[in-house]
Amino acid sequence: MKGEMQEIRGVRLWPGRLDRAAQEALVADLRGVAAAAPFVQPVTPGGRQMSVRMTAAGRLGWVTDRRGYRYEPHHPQGTVWPPIPPVVLALWRDLTGLARDPDCCLVNFYGAGARMGLHQDRDEGDFSYPVLSISLGDEALFRIGGTERSEATESFWLRSGDVLLMGGAARLAWHGVDRIRHGSSTLLPQGGRINLTCRVVM
Repeated sequence: MKGEMQEIRGVRLWPGRLDRAAQEALVADLRGVAAAAPFVQPVTPGGRQMSVRMTAAGRLGWVTDRRGYRYEPHHPQGTVWPPIPPVVLALWRDLTGLARDPDCCLVNFYGAGARMGLHQDRDEGDFSYPVLSISLGDEALFRIGGTERSEATESFWLRSGDVLLMGGAARLAWHGVDRIRHGSSTLLPQGGRINLTCRVVM
């Protein structure tokens, strides 16, 4: 059942925005994305291997390697990124009210033990556009702070079908994923969590 929109530290959360059937359909779409642009295990500019696996859809994909964090028009294998699934674009248009579609839909897969340290989404050219996040699969303990790294943080669980929007003053909030509750969802046969993050790049 869809929950009422909640606001937590300036971030808007729609619990259960996607029902089970919609989640299953989106996972099927993402299998097509991964077939065209396989998941990779990226490394940071400092050489640390990230615990999540990544791919992307859209005009651009976010990548990280020894050369730095950036957006690229091609998958590391050299192919263009596949299109963003229509249901994701529909959610973006509905919840943001924007005529401008996102340039990138980053797709992160969290297996058992994966996490994402506190960070800001600031590789984009215009921070007036929000960031839309869709959760599928296992529950994730999401941590949100302020625009300064030193500010106190607050954590809450994101569940399969939840949609989050970071805009306005919260667009540059520090955030991350502390841990995954592995096996808490039956959406993905082998468990794990998929997170989609849509951004306007430039």
